[in-house]
Amino acid sequence: MPRFHVDCPLSPGADLALPAGAARHVQVLRLQPGSAITLFNGAGGEWQATVTAMGRSSVQVLVGAHSAVEREPGRPVHLATGVMASDRMDWLVEKATELGAASLTPLLAERSALRLSGERAQKKRAHWQAVAVAASEQSGRNRLMDVREQLIFQEHLGAAEGARWLLSLDPGAAPIGELVQALPADAPVTVLSGPEGGLSPSEEAAARAEGFVPVGLGARVLRAETAPLAALAALTLTAPR
Repeated sequence: MPRFHVDCPLSPGADLALPAGAARHVQVLRLQPGSAITLFNGAGGEWQATVTAMGRSSVQVLVGAHSAVEREPGRPVHLATGVMASDRMDWLVEKATELGAASLTPLLAERSALRLSGERAQKKRAHWQAVAVAASEQSGRNRLMDVREQLIFQEHLGAAEGARWLLSLDPGAAPIGELVQALPADAPVTVLSGPEGGLSPSEEAAARAEGFVPVGLGARVLRAETAPLAALAALTLTAPR
């Protein structure tokens, strides 16, 4: 059944005009009055709904029963990643949403290929949040991954949530499997990783000074957009819900 995110309150029996983005999606799918759809607003659970009217650019629906189903991992995982090239960041946001990340904070690191500021940074954040919305619609998530405001690398270090993990190629880094097994099932984790080219030695040192534990992902060198997803999968797909 098609799923749509709507950023507004929902209640059974409500007669609702879908927001422009969701309405366009319904039009593209060529749904008709009587078609059943699912709505969610990020506050938890989902609602059944029925299309009641189609205009040239508008769609009216009748909201039905609420289901309290949740599909979130039992463990909140927060990603903090050096900003990468646009296509790689888009892919990371999409897949992190599918794997259940609670949030993603883009970090402006020394080796970041994409350097944004001001209005450009805000537009890119809105774009990434829209990517997360689309990925939630596809994957069945009823809560949105929070794409947070871009921070300079050092600004984030003291604000990290829960256990602090630094993805590292250091031969002495702790194997991720051992750390996952030792972690309580519902313990939050912040996973810090670099952009293309990785974090600089000074950035790694600063992270360690703030309590980040170096974590290894095995013998192979993963791309900047792959490494945080590998860690995320280890944390969210093995933890009980």
